[in-house]
Amino acid sequence: MHLFRPSLLPAAADIARHNHREPYATIVLAGAYEEAGDAGRIAAREGDVLLHGPFSAHRDRISRQRTAVLDLPLPFDGRRWPARARIGDPDHIIRLAERGDPVEAVAALLRGLVPAAADAEEDLPDQLSAALRVTASARIGEWAAARGQSREHVSRSFEKLYGVSPAAYRADCQAKRAWRMIVGSDDGLAGIAVEAGYADQAHMTRAVTRLTGMSPRRWRIGAA
Repeated sequence: MHLFRPSLLPAAADIARHNHREPYATIVLAGAYEEAGDAGRIAAREGDVLLHGPFSAHRDRISRQRTAVLDLPLPFDGRRWPARARIGDPDHIIRLAERGDPVEAVAALLRGLVPAAADAEEDLPDQLSAALRVTASARIGEWAAARGQSREHVSRSFEKLYGVSPAAYRADCQAKRAWRMIVGSDDGLAGIAVEAGYADQAHMTRAVTRLTGMSPRRWRIGAA
């Protein structure tokens, strides 16, 4: 029987951007850390729950204080999870998880979630992250110029915080939007490609296959 137990994060660590195929939730039991990823930059603290969809990617900066977390698997589907929430009784979730019942632990977690306000996007890299998450057409140079900055300066600042270039971040977010539309609707793939901002269906197919390891058609067959 697999046991799901709290784990300690390395103090003062800077964990490079990395990917997770499986969706999961992280309950912050003690301490704090910063996550910069698919939902922007989040300052997570005790009592927070960070929810990650399939194929999530992020960079982590752990505080110097003792930071303990509990990771739990989430259902693998195309639903949109809130990036951050709060939980009132994490000890109850821990007890369920340590008994080796992650299904009930996750069900209890989702029942007890309370929406949490997003962090203010005050820094330019975070504002750019928000723009890139919602549209594939955001031109980084034009975006920077409109704010009196050079593309090079904005790109360096972004990569320093997020561990990836703005262009690569935009492509990653675009492929995830397309994948969610593929598994979450019966719309034609050509139409989804246009809606997701791709030049054509072949371009979308390459991007989704690179992200997920499966083509859009295979995802459709698997979901049928």
